Amino acid sequence: TRSCGFCGVKTGRPDTIDWDEPEKVARSIKLMAIKHAVITSVDRDDLKDMGSIVWAETVKAIRRMNPDTTLETLIPDFQGIERHIDRIIEVHPEVVSHNMETVKRLTREVRIQAKYERSLGVLKYLKEQGIKRTKSGIMLGLGETEAEVIQTLEDLRSVNLDIVTIGQYLQPSKRHLPVKEFILPEQFQKYEKLGLEMGFRHVESGALVRSSYKAQKHLT
Repeated sequence: TRSCGFCGVKTGRPDTIDWDEPEKVARSIKLMAIKHAVITSVDRDDLKDMGSIVWAETVKAIRRMNPDTTLETLIPDFQGIERHIDRIIEVHPEVVSHNMETVKRLTREVRIQAKYERSLGVLKYLKEQGIKRTKSGIMLGLGETEAEVIQTLEDLRSVNLDIVTIGQYLQPSKRHLPVKEFILPEQFQKYEKLGLEMGFRHVESGALVRSSYKAQKHLT
């Protein structure tokens, strides 16, 4: 339901909720014998609960059918509404992730309907409510400066974030935001070193890194 300057997902009016989806997802995980699953969704601002109920039901179904499978939930911001975020917290995923995507200055252009401070607030709230491993990710190459990247990392550490992923933005189509810069490997290595020095538990930093990159490793 949200337009986006970087993602290859069409914006529009989604279908009604499929209440069989939790069981379908759980069965798929069982069929593939997945040991660690990363689950995500589109934003559902059209729903009163922002999709948080079906999110929680999906986690519960996976737990019932796959008791040994660990989970990372890559969630939307639920517009920062705590009662919706609480539904995720109550089902205790091993990792809860919410991506910042970019630096503060570029947020309005890149994420359009999202807010930098709101996303930080979601991550802060998750940690305050007892989530053991919180995680976020940013893309580089959209015109950000090194100082802005470092500030974003500092902002994420200020809310006690555990895990951060840093990757290269690639343009999905000509209609999307252009790549302003291809980041050198040495620069990615520099951000990894800085992040670890700041106190992040894990920093994945490289051109091909995406938010689910080496996800099972982040359980340690």
